[in-house]
Amino acid sequence: MANYSIKDLERLTGIKAHTIRIWEKRYGLIEPERTSTNIRAYCDAELKKLLNISILNKNGFKISKLAGLSSQEIAASINKLSDQPSDTESFIENLSIALIDIDEHKFEKILTRAIIQFGFEDTLVRIIMPFLVRIGVMWQTGAINPAQEHFVSHLIRQKIMVAIDSQITGESPSSKTFTLFLPEGELHELSLLFANYLLSKRGHQVIYLGQTVPISDLPEIERIKPSDYFLTSFVTSINSCEIIDYTKQLHALFPTKKIFIIGSQTQQITDSVPENVFPLNTPEDLIQTLNQLP
Repeated sequence: MANYSIKDLERLTGIKAHTIRIWEKRYGLIEPERTSTNIRAYCDAELKKLLNISILNKNGFKISKLAGLSSQEIAASINKLSDQPSDTESFIENLSIALIDIDEHKFEKILTRAIIQFGFEDTLVRIIMPFLVRIGVMWQTGAINPAQEHFVSHLIRQKIMVAIDSQITGESPSSKTFTLFLPEGELHELSLLFANYLLSKRGHQVIYLGQTVPISDLPEIERIKPSDYFLTSFVTSINSCEIIDYTKQLHALFPTKKIFIIGSQTQQITDSVPENVFPLNTPEDLIQTLNQLP
């Protein structure tokens, strides 16, 4: 069982710490333990309860009413809402609860409903990618363990793979060829699969090399099957200097080829990268770039 500070709860639920304190004091919604220095400490059950309360509150339930509901009544209300969640944040919070509970049926049900409501691409951009950011926070605070992360990553990967397979691609005068790969040691593949789906949907050709590709192998791949662009991703924790060094190696090997970099770690790049390397910090940046290709 994990222990969370009130700041952890704020990051995981999106509810301000000040609001949590008011709900705790005025309504007794949660009852934290206290450390020897009188600091609040919250458990998994309280995290889950706050996620549920956040969903219900955003859907019109007053806190004063929620305070009088039992855990079973709160769960029943959530089950009714999960059949028809409307806003993206509710979807993300429902997915978070399914992740904590390792509830595959609930996760699939919520994700399928999101795809029906928003379409697959918008679900990826507006729900799945922010949800993956939420998973990163949950990992840092100890709310989930590696098995839970693998559980949900597998389910999302399956959805993206099916979506990629459903795309009908063929040669056209405007289509480009992209080589997609992860740097050596990088195993987090979902952002690369996301890019694969976007490219396939737009009629481009993809050479998908996948995880942990040695940089020394790329010139031979390029000789066998030339491409118009490279695209890679950094998700595993890495410092800005290491990313810059890697881009310089790519530039030395392919000085004239456009190279796109995606993934959560691109946001920490503070120094300039080679002129043919283009960091894209958000899914929207990637979509805009692909839509503006010549």
